[in-house]
Amino acid sequence: MWTENDNKLYKSFSFKDFNAAFGFMARVALAAEKMDHHPTWTNTYNKVEIWLSTHDAGDIVTEKDHKLAEKIDKCL
Repeated sequence: MWTENDNKLYKSFSFKDFNAAFGFMARVALAAEKMDHHPTWTNTYNKVEIWLSTHDAGDIVTEKDHKLAEKIDKCL
């Protein structure tokens, strides 16, 4: 479940291994690039953490972030 805190949407994802996590990140990267809206994220082995905010709007959560969050969830 995505949570909103400090003007960012956040979600943590866990996978069976690094390859699965990296594959997910590749799918997210393609979706983000199509939207021209790029996440802040980290990856450590099988864990991916993502933060979304709209920089052009002053680093706040906008509809664009919610749309990307939906697309990210579909990348699982």
